[in-house]
Amino acid sequence: MADLDKLVEEISVLTLVEASELVKMLEDKLGVSAAAPVAMMGAMPAADVEPEEEQTEFNVMLTDYGPKKINVIKVVRQMTSLGLKEAKDMVESAPINVLESVGKEIADDAKAKLEEAGAKVEIK
Repeated sequence: MADLDKLVEEISVLTLVEASELVKMLEDKLGVSAAAPVAMMGAMPAADVEPEEEQTEFNVMLTDYGPKKINVIKVVRQMTSLGLKEAKDMVESAPINVLESVGKEIADDAKAKLEEAGAKVEIK
């Protein structure tokens, strides 16, 4: 096995150009792509940075069903159209996603209904 301390010492004295070339060589040799090389070259101009897209799909995660499990099961059944047993199993296996890839309004509505029933909910 290579002496890692010695390797770190050798790499730390490289110039940015040499480090960039090293990354390219490692990418070619290992067949991978490093996402960080741009960061080594410094910040990109603001005009070249694409704006971060706003999240449009959300997951509604039941983290805890709370003291009113039956009420939470009823709400889950209404939202998912699951049978009684399936909804009960879902609620009891919290934390679990109750709804996946839904719009913001649906996620907020589901969270409000579940919290009203006594559950603890997160939107991700």
